[in-house]
Amino acid sequence: MSPQHAPRRLTIATRESALALWQAEHVRARLAAMYPATAIALLPLTTHGDRILDQPLTAIGGKGLFIKELEMAMADGRAELAVHSLKDVPMDMPPGFTLAGIAAREDPRDAFVSNKHAQLRELPADAVVGTSSLRREAQLRERYPEVSIEPLRGNVNTRLRKLDEGGYDAIILAAAGLKRLGFANRIASLLEPDESLPAPGQGALAIECRSDRPELIAALAVLGDRATTLATAAERAFSRALGGSCHTPLGGYAEWEEGSLWLRGLLAYPDGSDVLRGEIDAEVADVDAAAQLGRELADDFLSRGASRFLTT
Repeated sequence: MSPQHAPRRLTIATRESALALWQAEHVRARLAAMYPATAIALLPLTTHGDRILDQPLTAIGGKGLFIKELEMAMADGRAELAVHSLKDVPMDMPPGFTLAGIAAREDPRDAFVSNKHAQLRELPADAVVGTSSLRREAQLRERYPEVSIEPLRGNVNTRLRKLDEGGYDAIILAAAGLKRLGFANRIASLLEPDESLPAPGQGALAIECRSDRPELIAALAVLGDRATTLATAAERAFSRALGGSCHTPLGGYAEWEEGSLWLRGLLAYPDGSDVLRGEIDAEVADVDAAAQLGRELADDFLSRGASRFLTT
């Protein structure tokens, strides 16, 4: 979009956590560089998911609780767009909204954070590990059944503080958030996808706006990254086809290189007693083909009994 057709002003709705504000500011800076005549402001909001920190996400309605207030701000005209961690965006967008762009991905891996141990395999049998993710918990329990897993809610700073106060021997967080906030030095080790398969969309930023704003969609589309868009389209299609939710330990991670997409998937029981894995690769030229690859992997999982993992 040429500068003369750029929006005169933009307001970005965002959660108030340090990480969410970093993400929104990152997008604001990129838009400001592309559209220097556009006035761009942030609208920080507290979401329902941010207000309830004493219960697991599975008990209060899932990750969609982090974006509803932001969508309300767009619906009533207080904001033109919102920035989310893609892994927090429900697989099916609500009517009236669309993802205008998926920005380049940060490190998609999970990070092992501990003040006592350098590697996950070094944990003693009585160690306490904190995580808010059923996906991480299931993969931990599969390999390290003797370790205790305890819930861990709150923003990145809060979780690190709880670790430092001695409530946990280690915690598992997304590497992307730690790196974006300048906490890369807190990462004891990174967990490769074979050890802890990431969540669909992990490490990627999603830019959401109203679907009835074609000129805005075009202006925001320049933020999109092709490799990340194709990879996450496959991951999200895999999850969507299996009815993935915060109640189901599900992982999905794709890598796009030289026209080919390699997608790995995982379903598990929360206690790690049963884990189903699979992978698929093919040449992919566009988002539709990437999504089809995700559906094909989901079909493979269903043919191998995936229904036993899926909650209704």
